[in-house]
Amino acid sequence: MPMRNTALAASVTLVLTLVAGHAAERLRFWNLTTVTIQELYLAPTGTTQWSANQCVNDRDGAVDPDERLAITGLSPGRYDVKLKDKKGRTCTVTAVELVSGKPYAFSLSDKDLANCTN
Repeated sequence: MPMRNTALAASVTLVLTLVAGHAAERLRFWNLTTVTIQELYLAPTGTTQWSANQCVNDRDGAVDPDERLAITGLSPGRYDVKLKDKKGRTCTVTAVELVSGKPYAFSLSDKDLANCTN
C-alpha cells in the first residue's frame, strides 16, 4: 500500500508541475521595424510604471529587425511601450495589446513609430 501512495503522489506532482508550466505563458515581441531597438519598456496603459528594460533578455542586449525577444515579468493585457532605437530616438506607442497563446505577444513596425523624439 505505501508504494501505491508514493506512486500516486509522484503522479499528482508531475501533473501539477506540467499545469503550472503551461500556465506561465511565453510572451515574445517581434521587431518588424527597420531599426535595432536597444531599450524596450512596457507600462500598463496610462501609467508610468515601466517594466525593466526587456532588451536585457537578448543575448546581445538589443533587438535587431525581424528578431524576436522574450518578454518577462508581464502578463497579457494592454500596455504602453517606450523604446530607444540605435538611431538615438526615443519612441512611445500607446495601448499595445499583449496576447498569449500565439507565436508572439505583440509586434511593432515602422508605422507604429510615429511618436518619436531625438
